[in-house]
Amino acid sequence: MTVSSATSAAASSAAATSSSSASMGISSTDFLNLLVSELQNQDPLNATSTTDFINQLTSYANFTEQQSINSSMTSLASSFSSLVTLNSVNYIGHTVEAKTSTAQLSNGSATFGYSLSSAASNVAISIQDSSGNTVWTGTGTGNAGSNSFTWNGQTSDGTQLKDGGQYTVQVTATDAAGNSLLNYTTITGMVTGIDASSSTPSLLVNGVSVSAANIIGVTS
Repeated sequence: MTVSSATSAAASSAAATSSSSASMGISSTDFLNLLVSELQNQDPLNATSTTDFINQLTSYANFTEQQSINSSMTSLASSFSSLVTLNSVNYIGHTVEAKTSTAQLSNGSATFGYSLSSAASNVAISIQDSSGNTVWTGTGTGNAGSNSFTWNGQTSDGTQLKDGGQYTVQVTATDAAGNSLLNYTTITGMVTGIDASSSTPSLLVNGVSVSAANIIGVTS
């Protein structure tokens, strides 16, 4: 194989895999240097065809455009994250209701809620600790729409649990025929800060991380 053929093959390969090359650290300058090197080292008697060279230039243009788009998307994602954080700050100090099932025991209690598609005949509620152990069971109201209850932080045998633990509510609501009527569960608590440990900032509602998208109401 001639030097020209080897260089042409390398340039064609780089052009055909421009997007993957970018992920391996090849810059647009490196890509262009491959094309220039091909022109400088090709055999005049067996030069790269006009069609092949145009295809390589087109791939180069697509390559640089993709790099520009990737850079713009990264910048846009960073700006969006900053905007979400800025908007989330407005919730700090307010009591909110959010779609989730886990709450932190604070001041000896935790407030949960649930939404029913229609009136229920039977509503059973259980509270589990972070290890999945059931610590309390009881019944709840079965009104169509929103229902809420405040758990006093005590186990079924009356033992008061310490503040700081996270507990999950499970609600089973059915009609007379046994059909489930539960839409979703909620917690209510004060927003105490912002959790920025992930790419999308979350609100800290009484110590529990909750997505701002899950906030369905601000009560105070």
